[in-house]
Amino acid sequence: MKFGVVVFPGSNCDQDVIDALQHTTQKEVVRLWHKDHDLQNCDFIVLPGGFSYGDYLRSGAIARFSPIMQEVVKFANSGGYVWGICNGFQILTEAGLLPGALLRNTSQQFICQNVYITPTNTEALPTALLEPGKAYQIPIAHGEGRFHADADTLKELEDNGQIMFRYCDANGQVTDVCNCNGSLLNIAGVTNKNKNVFGMMPHPERAVDPELNNTDGRLLFESLLQAVQA
Repeated sequence: MKFGVVVFPGSNCDQDVIDALQHTTQKEVVRLWHKDHDLQNCDFIVLPGGFSYGDYLRSGAIARFSPIMQEVVKFANSGGYVWGICNGFQILTEAGLLPGALLRNTSQQFICQNVYITPTNTEALPTALLEPGKAYQIPIAHGEGRFHADADTLKELEDNGQIMFRYCDANGQVTDVCNCNGSLLNIAGVTNKNKNVFGMMPHPERAVDPELNNTDGRLLFESLLQAVQA
């Protein structure tokens, strides 16, 4: 298993993801520059958080046209695993690899805080070892994280089990009060129909180190590795 982390101009969570992958999976991790066309035979691609191209136009709208995204799209469409975190999630929706869109938070403010999310099922690689209905504390840091989709798409997401995470309280209860950014159905993460492309706004790579008093994010990295190797 070899992981590739794509670096765009403005990425600022690439090293966090690299450290998290190396420490939790003990596998090879390489950087993939946005101007390249070579995925270096990686088995799993991660698009990290940050502010690619300064978030001009819309978050992820310019990064979607980076040369390497041509290869990421081909890779994903052929069944390869791709995980987008925060800005990476935004890029995947702009590229059409994931449904929906990420809009400005209802507060119209950038939000940086710990939140709770709960997995809806264990069918996605990052949720394979998690417990549906249980709350996991994961940090968020975004200004455009409000998940939006039309009614038909939302129904399809629910029917196909494509909703990966929902915002919840410390007890795992999904309520309007804990919907930090106004996402429809409290959605914090989704997958594509084939469940090989994943996107989420919270940052699990910021919750893997005991020194930060939070290791809930470590479970997501361990989950995807175990699921892939099973």
